[in-house]
Amino acid sequence: MIRRVLVSFLFFCVTATAAAAQSSVTVFAAASLQEVMEEIGAAYTRESGVPVVFSFAGTGTLARQIEAGAPADVFVSADVAWMDYVEKAGAVRPDTIAGIASNSLVLVGPEGSQKVELKVPDLAALLSDGRLAIAEPETVPAGRYGKAALEALDVWQGVSANLAPMENVRIVLTSVARGDVPAGLVYRTDAEIEPGVEVIAEIPATAHPDIQYLAALTGFRANPAASGLLAFFGASEAQEILRSHGFLTDKVD
Repeated sequence: MIRRVLVSFLFFCVTATAAAAQSSVTVFAAASLQEVMEEIGAAYTRESGVPVVFSFAGTGTLARQIEAGAPADVFVSADVAWMDYVEKAGAVRPDTIAGIASNSLVLVGPEGSQKVELKVPDLAALLSDGRLAIAEPETVPAGRYGKAALEALDVWQGVSANLAPMENVRIVLTSVARGDVPAGLVYRTDAEIEPGVEVIAEIPATAHPDIQYLAALTGFRANPAASGLLAFFGASEAQEILRSHGFLTDKVD
């Protein structure tokens, strides 16, 4: 009798745990989206009653974790390349991939820095005793966009020997704000949330591929609440929150 009660209790615990897991949504999202995603998640919870749990990191790091089966319901990528990667790996559902926002790039320096021209002599003078912080150009979306822009502006060769590649764009932002480096390439939305940096140059949108944030349901978990959150990303309330944080929504497919 005791064994039967114990087995019943354990079955109840497992069932309750599974139900609890389904009553929340776990989102893996690019580090540059942290503040806006947390606000959107809170708005979705108010509307639906479903809690949203976030994990923020560099897009490539998250993509590899999802590929390995990490318990995410939704993936939000900062570029097309990493979304293509997880799609080919069968880690997201292709029919759910949707654009939710776009962004722009700026060059920032510590608070009080002077404007600079995006030319080799000006940048060389700026970096004479320091390095240009950039998200890792080979793997991190912000770094890929940044490298493409610097190449298009014919300054890549002039600055490539003075780069400080970093794990994600938020680390770049923090490094500039602390004065560890004289300049860094970040998203405009990052610059807007950090009072310790100054925008010292605008990066022309035509100098790099469109910055696209894409969201999709992962292929490993069946969580009905996740579909609701994915749809909410495209709703007027969420889109307004994105715009209030400086993200662009008029270029979203």
